Amino acid sequence: MTQPGSYNLTTGEGLLACPRCDTLHVEVELHSGETAKCTRCDGLLAKPQGGAFTQLIALAFTSIILLMGAIFFPFLEISRMGFGNTTSLFGVAMAFAEGFLLPLVLVLLLLVIGLPIFRSALLLYTLIPLAQGSAPYKHAANAFRLSEKLRPWSMAEIFIIGTAVALVKVAGLATVHLGPAFWAFCILVLVNLASRGFMCQTTIWDAIEDAGVTTDGREMVEGRN
Repeated sequence: MTQPGSYNLTTGEGLLACPRCDTLHVEVELHSGETAKCTRCDGLLAKPQGGAFTQLIALAFTSIILLMGAIFFPFLEISRMGFGNTTSLFGVAMAFAEGFLLPLVLVLLLLVIGLPIFRSALLLYTLIPLAQGSAPYKHAANAFRLSEKLRPWSMAEIFIIGTAVALVKVAGLATVHLGPAFWAFCILVLVNLASRGFMCQTTIWDAIEDAGVTTDGREMVEGRN
């Protein structure tokens, strides 16, 4: 499968592969607001938007701030018959730090907190110089590719859905008060949806290639730009 925006040495034309059916299309330059769709399955190929890089950078920073706050702020409080307990995700991790559930807690923190922060950092590393009109940082192509590969493993949305389902059952046994960390995760879901709306992989790959870097992270040789 051809990477978005890859260069065809035989024809000298840019080819774009549909992410759904792998149909190859000749790449053409799109203006802001225009949309390119697959001729076979009608899947979205590219949809550049003006100022999208800046928007994605702002949303990535927002995600990092929300996730950092969600670690230490209270997640929820459970009370019954005058007794209550408030905890955060960090407090839960510390509570099971010496038990047999420690590996499960570490995986939870990695997928729910660590991995989304890492993805946002990779996106910032890729987009900040591009938004400024500068050459991308070294290994920017590899950083963006890794960010997209890790997307399915970012479990923040799954975590908040699972928590909401569990709270429905707990609410019948005790009084539950949702803390700031819970609402931070809810806002994070909206931030991720907005980020996906502004994301156009083809535009980012093209911006990296326009700076003289191929999609495999190597600099283009002279005469291939």
